[in-house]
Amino acid sequence: MSLLPEFKFMLNETIQFNNTKVITHEGLQLLDDRSIIDVISLADWSNMTRIETRQLLIQVGTEVIGKHGFNPTGLNTVLKMAGVPKGSFYYYFASKEEFGMAIIDEFAIAYDEKIAHFLSNSNIRPLKRIREYLEDGLATIREGKCKRGCLIGTLGQELSSQNETFKKRLDRVFEGWKKQFNQCLKQAVEQGELSESMDIEQLSEFILSGWQGAILRAKMNSSIIPLQAFIDIVFDHVLIPPKH
Repeated sequence: MSLLPEFKFMLNETIQFNNTKVITHEGLQLLDDRSIIDVISLADWSNMTRIETRQLLIQVGTEVIGKHGFNPTGLNTVLKMAGVPKGSFYYYFASKEEFGMAIIDEFAIAYDEKIAHFLSNSNIRPLKRIREYLEDGLATIREGKCKRGCLIGTLGQELSSQNETFKKRLDRVFEGWKKQFNQCLKQAVEQGELSESMDIEQLSEFILSGWQGAILRAKMNSSIIPLQAFIDIVFDHVLIPPKH
């Protein structure tokens, strides 16, 4: 899920970004297939406010860290890609940890809304909502050529054993996602799509954890096969209607 707009501008073109007029320079920079491509200097952001520049750094950091991980990502790399002068990072963030937390918070808000868009849609039957959410995730990863996984999942694997602050924040994000699955599955039971004997709490954990594992495997193997296999197993053998 890309949070950074896809920029593609000509040299010296006047553009509008966050209500700020900007003159591009030193060629064009863009995102392709949801990954960063050789960004040298995006634009002259000198007219941007502190808040706008901070937001840009979060957006660029989301893309870079989502692809390479938190620890391997250097701050100077993010600054260069954002066209922000070196040495100015600590004007926007007190530390790299604060930067990482800001990225998690920003992504979590956006992704919470995405999950809610699917799982809270009362116009669609509950199990169909879950299927459409998973199939949308598969399509997104296919479009990105399996180069990126879930940002929160990636950070969870990398940082949970290293940093207690990150661990607690990431766990809250996952719990929030699980709650949305839980509510959708409860509605499936209420509407007769699932048996009342189903352990909804356990089932929510299984779907969320299993899907994260499938995303990891898809990234490792550069293949959507693990994602499709997970979807098929879930709907053929797990989320099945009760027998009467």
